[in-house]
Amino acid sequence: MSLVMLILQSLYFFLPAYLANMVPVLVKKVPFLSKPVWERKLGNHKTWRGFVFGILVGTAVFCLQQYVYLKGFTSLALISYPDFPFYFGTLLGLGALVGDAVKSYYKRKLNLAPGTSWMPWDQLDFVLGGLLFGFFVYVPSAGVVLILIVISPLLHIATNYIGYLLKINKNKF
Repeated sequence: MSLVMLILQSLYFFLPAYLANMVPVLVKKVPFLSKPVWERKLGNHKTWRGFVFGILVGTAVFCLQQYVYLKGFTSLALISYPDFPFYFGTLLGLGALVGDAVKSYYKRKLNLAPGTSWMPWDQLDFVLGGLLFGFFVYVPSAGVVLILIVISPLLHIATNYIGYLLKINKNKF
């Protein structure tokens, strides 16, 4: 298998976590569940809305991956999707969000303001969380983990910059 194909498969595999991590920013104007999860320790921008929608999207994306796998779209499949429970997507999404929350907790402890850059943790938090929670169901190869740890920060920086250009994010990175 070529390295390019392994990279694409790794990214496709982790899509539920990627999208779960992006959703809180996209739903910030939804008028319900806007109560902070733990304002004193995580800040006021980590809301129940972001957690609920993120987890739902992670689950839905994995279910969609299962569906398209059954319909014959297997070229990007790193795993046999029908062999995995739907809640694998839930775990990837929840892990991504918990990883982000843990990072926010430590940022508050260090008196770093929300939105302040804290490299590399701002780019790796959700990846480490998603992988750790996903390990309850599936442990990918070391190569896949390495690819996700190396490429995800680059994707995170690129998507944040695009969000900044689209006026979704206040900060470039």
